[in-house]
Amino acid sequence: QVQLVESGGGLVQAGGSLRLACAASGRALSSFPMGWFRQSPGKEREFVASISWNGGSTTYADSAKGRFTISRDNAKNTVYLQMNSLKLEDTAVYYCAVPFDSQRGTLSEIHEYGYWGQGTPVTVSS
Repeated sequence: QVQLVESGGGLVQAGGSLRLACAASGRALSSFPMGWFRQSPGKEREFVASISWNGGSTTYADSAKGRFTISRDNAKNTVYLQMNSLKLEDTAVYYCAVPFDSQRGTLSEIHEYGYWGQGTPVTVSS
């Protein structure tokens, strides 16, 4: 069925940047919103960013706004998360997600998504 594979995570110094990618297979994502979430040890999974089907709308968590940028390339069936000015508290496993059904707008709640990637770890060091 639908598979989402994140990549681009790694070790980066505070203040640095990383660009995460999520490649989808099994179906085209051109009519689906996409989302990024993250989870650090001992914490619940939290929303980071979402983008509408055509990239016309984006939504960011307060912790991400101004530093992170979500984008997508439907021709490549891929969504990206550009992370700049990384902080120690950004350390987490980052997941991308897509809902079961096509729809308009952005989605920011975990229960609104159906398919999840395996996650890519991001570690920010001092």
